[in-house]
Amino acid sequence: MTAGTIEIRNPADGSVVGRMPAAGEDEIDAALAQANRTRARWARTPAAERGALLHTAAGRVRAHADELAKANEAETGRPWDEAREGVLAGAGTLDQYAELGPVHRGRSLLGGVGATDLMVPEPRGVVVALTPWNDPVAVACGLLGAALATGNTVVHKPSERAPHTGQLLGEVLGDVFPAGALQTLHGDGGVGAILAMRDDVDVIAHVGSTATGRSIAASAAATGAKTLLENGGNDPLVIDEDVDPGWAAGQAALGAFANSGQLCVAVERIYVCSAVAEPFLAALVKEASSRTLAPLVDRRHRDHVHAHVSDAIERGARLLAGGEVPDGPGAHYPATVLTGCAPDSRVMTEETFGPVAAVRIVDGFDEGLAEAAEGDYGLAATVLTASMGHAQRAWRELPAGTVKVNNVFGGAPGGAAHPRRRSGNGYGYGPELLDELTQTKLVHIAPPA
Repeated sequence: MTAGTIEIRNPADGSVVGRMPAAGEDEIDAALAQANRTRARWARTPAAERGALLHTAAGRVRAHADELAKANEAETGRPWDEAREGVLAGAGTLDQYAELGPVHRGRSLLGGVGATDLMVPEPRGVVVALTPWNDPVAVACGLLGAALATGNTVVHKPSERAPHTGQLLGEVLGDVFPAGALQTLHGDGGVGAILAMRDDVDVIAHVGSTATGRSIAASAAATGAKTLLENGGNDPLVIDEDVDPGWAAGQAALGAFANSGQLCVAVERIYVCSAVAEPFLAALVKEASSRTLAPLVDRRHRDHVHAHVSDAIERGARLLAGGEVPDGPGAHYPATVLTGCAPDSRVMTEETFGPVAAVRIVDGFDEGLAEAAEGDYGLAATVLTASMGHAQRAWRELPAGTVKVNNVFGGAPGGAAHPRRRSGNGYGYGPELLDELTQTKLVHIAPPA
């Protein structure tokens, strides 16, 4: 970001996609002032009416799905068909909160016969939503939909790596709601930091890096704003000795290489039992070598991913596939397989967020489970096993908000989990997100004496 302007280059070929002016302090002041002026009116709008508007918004997103996917592909390199799936998922989430909002309820209490006692959910006020670039429409629609359904006003700052997608989403949704209910601002982390430090913000909802999440938490501690943080992850995969190594390699490749590894719940570190390690690694290398990946979001991020790979090799890891920066334009990086990774190497302790399968061979399931449970993150984890006993141990013992058994991706709709440790706090999805975005008022009504 230079001179108040964000420049985005296509990560496939390095061409300029466009430039977007970043918000200055006057624009931030104006947006928050309008959000605060609108909050009372929007909170008084009946929940059914808010839900109907969210259904309209979902229809608008579907109608513009092709354009949103095209903008996403140009800015981040995500293939158009995958980007479109994310857009449609976002529309579905808006529909979900359109239905859940009107039935979000408090409860009555059993007090005295002549009195009424209620616990009533109310909007928190002004929500700042800071959303990421790797699935920009789907993630934004979840936070925006839940916040609007519960009667909050929203100021949305999309990632500076996908501002055109964010701007188009704001234009698609903006005139569906009353003026001031939903606004879009652009800028880098500096704009996000200013928003996080404001006293006239009630909730800061962030999906992104751990470093940014920690900075937001520090700002919110001073202002009193509530935080919802889904930070980074360093998700483990444990492969038991009783599973088919070829199938396990397919699961590992899907988890590590989908969207070029740029998923918050990507497989980052793999612990495979020695009994199946050799055929597993051979199959994983074959998987990696057969994949042509979309580029990483930009060269700065590619430098980060390659630094992790170089660090692992310096610490004794063996490179079995990929691991070299290709010549030519853009931000391409190959599917990479490492084995013999030291426990303290960056690929095993930090979030790489790239197409890197980092493998450690362990003596057995107990050792793999113990190593998988270590670390500073706690977003998600996966275990591949034919043993029901091992599966039960895994989901009980792994300190992660989400644990998956025999499927690196998947799960029923509406699921919600608490990230652990450095991975954040608060529900980020599902009906429980409505609870996060409301505050409870206890009401006692008694007749006059």
